[in-house]
Amino acid sequence: MATTKQRTAAKRNIRKAISAAKRKRTIAHMPRRTRTALGKQASAVAQRKRTGGSHPKTRAELYREAQRRNLPGRSKMGRVQLLRALGHRAGY
Repeated sequence: MATTKQRTAAKRNIRKAISAAKRKRTIAHMPRRTRTALGKQASAVAQRKRTGGSHPKTRAELYREAQRRNLPGRSKMGRVQLLRALGHRAGY
C-alpha cells in the first residue's frame, strides 16, 4: 500500500505531466477554430500542388513576398492581413 508521501508525489507528477502536455502547443491542444483553419489551409495547399495553381498562398509564402517588397510590419501580420497589404484577394 502506498504511503501518503508517495500518493502526494504521484499527484504532483501527474499535474506536472498535464501542464507539460498543455505547454507543448501541438495541434491537438490548439483551439478547434485554429485546427479547422489550419486544416482548410493545408487542404488548399494540397489542392494547389495537385493542380499547379498559384492561389491561395500560405502565410509563409505571403511573408516571403512581403519581405521582397519590404512591407513594414509584416512580421506581426497574419495571413489575411498579408493578403490585404499585398493586394491579393482573400480566400481558400
